[in-house]
Amino acid sequence: MSKWRWDRFFEAFPYIWDGLQVTIQFTLLGSLVAYLLGLAFAVIRQLQIPVVDQLLWAFIELVRSTPLLVQIFVLYWIVRPDLLGGFTIETQRLIVGVTALGVHYACYTSEVFRAGIDAVPRGQWDAATALSLPRARAWTGVILPQAVPRVLPALGNYTIAMFKEVPLLSSIVILDMVYQVKTAYAADTGGAGPEAWFAAGLTFLALSYPCSILVRKLERRVGTV
Repeated sequence: MSKWRWDRFFEAFPYIWDGLQVTIQFTLLGSLVAYLLGLAFAVIRQLQIPVVDQLLWAFIELVRSTPLLVQIFVLYWIVRPDLLGGFTIETQRLIVGVTALGVHYACYTSEVFRAGIDAVPRGQWDAATALSLPRARAWTGVILPQAVPRVLPALGNYTIAMFKEVPLLSSIVILDMVYQVKTAYAADTGGAGPEAWFAAGLTFLALSYPCSILVRKLERRVGTV
């Protein structure tokens, strides 16, 4: 068993820093897609249009029942060549990565948004009807302003989970923290030993744990659905 080397531990951080910026970028963009798409899924399902609702339910169950890594490979090796061939390879990877993360987590956040919408008292719908508000105005002016704050803690938890799954994108050569340790650091130092992986894990912990504490405080402040 090789001796632990602190110099290799500290040498890993510049490489991790380069990958961390990419990891945060994909987390933020993926979360934005997941929130917007998840809300759209939830509203569409609330409309209860028979065929549309069943198709959307089937799609959500399909995505939730298959690994994210498989979805990344399907998008990258099957969908990308036909739809994204005119873009540079870097743009293709960006679109595939953000889409994979966003769609995968949208299928989870849609259920969170549905729960938030269901938690709005029925009397709010009745009041909007009594005021003759158009359907769209009732959604944007009455229902969603009450539903969305209830689900913010749950959305925060999914963002943290997404942050920890961004390393799966290293499988399609996206230069996140894991890819930087596995390739750039390993090439310059003769291999990615346990010191570098420990430094990467510590970086994930240093960012995700404080965020978890903030989410718990938010849960106590606004409650959960």
